[in-house]
Amino acid sequence: MKDFIWRNHSSLTEFILLGFSNNKKINVILFGIFLFLYLITLLGNGFILTLIRTDSRLHTPMYFFLSVLSILDIGYVTTTVPQMLVHLVGEKRTISYTGCVAQMYIFLMLGITESWLFAIMAYDRYVAICHPLRYKVIMTPSLCGSMVAFCGFWGISCALIYTVSAMILPYCGPNEINHFFCEVPAVLKLACADTSLNDQVDFILGFILLLIPLSLIIIVYINIFVAILRIRSTQGRLKAFSTCASHITVVTMFSIPCMVMYMRPGSESSPEEDKKLALFYNVISAFLNPIIYSLRNKDVKRAFFKVLGWEKASD
Repeated sequence: MKDFIWRNHSSLTEFILLGFSNNKKINVILFGIFLFLYLITLLGNGFILTLIRTDSRLHTPMYFFLSVLSILDIGYVTTTVPQMLVHLVGEKRTISYTGCVAQMYIFLMLGITESWLFAIMAYDRYVAICHPLRYKVIMTPSLCGSMVAFCGFWGISCALIYTVSAMILPYCGPNEINHFFCEVPAVLKLACADTSLNDQVDFILGFILLLIPLSLIIIVYINIFVAILRIRSTQGRLKAFSTCASHITVVTMFSIPCMVMYMRPGSESSPEEDKKLALFYNVISAFLNPIIYSLRNKDVKRAFFKVLGWEKASD
């Protein structure tokens, strides 16, 4: 039914994704780079999921949320990168109207869910550092599951608003999207109608979905840092801070580019700059997340050595 409504507002049946370049040699190089990043992203996040599943010491709320993040990252890059790889080496760069709508919705749903998940992960660190004796009492499995469901609810509902508000507009040509996937700001530039209302909707939703979670994270970390400063031993302060450093790094890499992309008017955006921003919070962020969490996390490294049979050597 929705597909019928959208098609009635558009004379286009497919879009052309222009990607990065028309130079075949450059595209072959980009294909190799992005294929490497994609495979390492799948391997790294799959590795994190496997360790968390197999090591009982990682069956805690912190690693439960980390496993959800890995699942989101795998889905996030798989929504865009495989198609991008095909377009880099293939002759055709088309995507059907329905495929564009589906890609846009899934990408937004996973991204919005991840944005709120970062706020939940910050709260988990707050309870662990500021209320360590009550941590297991507060962060029960049912509460953790409810928090993830809350994140998913925001992702499913708000992604639908974003997608419908964009695709209900008439699209009568041209059909060339100057991007490597169907992202809202790039698609809106092809609309045969005024998109100022969409800019307002995007800003309001961006405030709810990006600024509010980011503000909550900042407030939580102010309280965490105050609590860390009260710890008397230097080693204790460093240990507490190290548990937060990975999360702060990941949030910064994801949130800042997203805010620039979705909270500025479409008229102020540059296609080439948009592609770079999208690469950063879509591909690079998902690629670096497992590396950041594994390199800075003793529990993950200990679980890795246990899988290899090197547990005693690592201890």
